Amino acid sequence: MGRYLKKKERTSTLHEVGPGFQTPAENFSICKALTLFSLIGLFSLLLIGCQSSNPTSYTLPPAQAPSALTVGDVVKITYPVAPELNQSQKIGTEGTLSLPMIGQVHAAGKTPAAFQSELASLYKSLLQDNEVVVTVESRAIPVVVSGAVQKPGKIVFERPATVLEAIMEAGGFTPEADMRKVTVIRIVKGKHQTQVFDLRPILKGNATVATYVSGGDVIYVPERLLLF
Repeated sequence: MGRYLKKKERTSTLHEVGPGFQTPAENFSICKALTLFSLIGLFSLLLIGCQSSNPTSYTLPPAQAPSALTVGDVVKITYPVAPELNQSQKIGTEGTLSLPMIGQVHAAGKTPAAFQSELASLYKSLLQDNEVVVTVESRAIPVVVSGAVQKPGKIVFERPATVLEAIMEAGGFTPEADMRKVTVIRIVKGKHQTQVFDLRPILKGNATVATYVSGGDVIYVPERLLLF
């Protein structure tokens, strides 16, 4: 009878657990649940990282000279029957050129061939031979650089320039810049196309194929994502 009472007391003690306390079996179940939750969270972060490291499956087409004249282009106007009128001018901020005998003429937004035809019409009553030749001596390449750079804004190049050069013209990277995910947005056939570049190999001195900017490109440098 005494042995039975002692056993009963021990059994009763195991079940009479006060509020806020768990049995060893319950503690084990909670630990398993927390471990499983942690593994799921870690897997999700790794999956997100893998997806963001390859955000695009295509590459941008090579930069090409625009077909239309733009502000900053240097244009040469040649008059075969009046060589004394020959001159080279940069298209001004209003998109115009100041030409002899006809004054201000709007050039921006027109192809060289269309502008040449327009000038021939304007000179028809002023010259015995109204032939005029329009050639582009240098192109202006406007680029917008934003994000984690020292001086974000619009930059106009008068020569071919690379993505890295554009960023350096904007003052270079800020300390928070993520150089692994520099985004270039380019309009191709009326649609925006995007490609992400990792510029770390270039800055480390590794041989890398140069990517040249095209007129109208938008270059965005994101900040590093800090995970706590």
